[in-house]
Amino acid sequence: MSAEGPPPPAGPRRLPGRPPVPVRTKTGVVLLHDEASGNAYTVRLKLTKEVLTIQTQDVICVSPSNRSANHRTVTLRRQPVGGLGLSIKGGAEYRVPAVISKVFKGYAADQTGMLFTGDAVLQVNGINVENATHEEVVHLLRNAGDEVTISVEYLRKAPSFLKLPLGSPGPPSAHSSRASSPLFDSGLHLNGSSSHTAPSSPPSPVANEPKYEKRWLDAWSVPLSMARISRYRAGAETLRPDAFQVVALDGVSSGLLQFPSTQEHAGWLRAVSANISDLTLQTMEMTNKCCSPCDQVSILDWVRAEKTYNLCEVLFKVDKPQLPDACCSRTNLGFRDPDFGDQGPHCFSVQVGRGGSHSFSVELGSELAEWEARFQRATFMEVQRTGSRTYVCSWRGRTLCLTVDFALGFTCFDSRTKNILWRYKFSQLKGSSDDGKGRVRLLFQNLDTKQIETKELEFQDLTAVLHCVHSFMAAKVASVDAAFMDSQSVTREFMHSS
Repeated sequence: MSAEGPPPPAGPRRLPGRPPVPVRTKTGVVLLHDEASGNAYTVRLKLTKEVLTIQTQDVICVSPSNRSANHRTVTLRRQPVGGLGLSIKGGAEYRVPAVISKVFKGYAADQTGMLFTGDAVLQVNGINVENATHEEVVHLLRNAGDEVTISVEYLRKAPSFLKLPLGSPGPPSAHSSRASSPLFDSGLHLNGSSSHTAPSSPPSPVANEPKYEKRWLDAWSVPLSMARISRYRAGAETLRPDAFQVVALDGVSSGLLQFPSTQEHAGWLRAVSANISDLTLQTMEMTNKCCSPCDQVSILDWVRAEKTYNLCEVLFKVDKPQLPDACCSRTNLGFRDPDFGDQGPHCFSVQVGRGGSHSFSVELGSELAEWEARFQRATFMEVQRTGSRTYVCSWRGRTLCLTVDFALGFTCFDSRTKNILWRYKFSQLKGSSDDGKGRVRLLFQNLDTKQIETKELEFQDLTAVLHCVHSFMAAKVASVDAAFMDSQSVTREFMHSS
């Protein structure tokens, strides 16, 4: 269950071809897994533009304000109809105290205004029951006489297996079971007549009597600026189904959030990711104002660096996204959302010199598309900034140099005399082949004779040279064709065809 607010004004300009994602405000009830105990309990999420807040329920004293709501002692008078007007679940056999699971509106427990669903029963008529079994607590309450005094404290981390309702139930049913079970409501509202007589009138309010309310209170917040989202199990390569956690730059974590449905999971994943992305763009714009044109930041994200490479000498490769079964089943409807029900990572690799490669993965298909586009844009900017790259090579025992120049194309010259041996434009390159080691054969077309001329060279790191040639040629085409970069996007093409 969630609620979304109206989107605020549009954020920073995004990449061409990517639809803008509005910043969302959003609230919803989810399960939070406690790794220490292994249990899950209900929390509420509150998403704003800059912060994800985790809220927990608690009972507070609203009047007078100096009263504590941690421990409340309440005296109930058993009614002929409805008994104590409450039900309980839990018990020591499940490593939790007995908890009030229902407070029936208009009956004894409700009339006090001091008892709530989720209250742990600590004492019954002065007898401590914190470590009592479910059956023992039920027996005490049913045989405590017409006037029962109980002490309670709200259980902030009620395990989800108790399935406590968030709201108040209606009137008790005469057909409710009197069977005692820790995971089922043990009714304490059937003592006496089972007729449908209306409950007795509530007692008159006492002056200065404390008033209590159960509210959602802020527990902790996760700043979203430069935060990251993780859907992987700790120490494993498998995705958690319908769950993720948000980790802030300073290490503060939301904890593992489990969503009630795939739709809720996808909606929250997109909303949180959009807010993080917009804040990151703002950070990047502020950073770039302090940087020179040649040091502009193109993308900010969470990766781990092992070595520094020149952008001209690496190749960005997108692994074909995996289609989850949930998406495939809906293709007949003419609809597919690559981020919906995603059960596989979106991966890319950066291929470097000497055949090396580094693999990465992101959470969303839209993030993969942005990485691909921004990596290409950063590479093209680096090509234009450097202008040229020169590599030492050899042929038949002769030491040569090959220069790849953004304006001139390919130039080969003698490394000692600097005499130019041959020069071709990028457009004259008609093909190439290599032996997978260090030798490459380049096929150029002579502009005058139209004949193909073959040039063979050997390099110490052929992979870096080929990546450089690819980067310079792609940047050259992109400089005269504005649509070239979008047309080369593997991710966008896959998303559109899907």
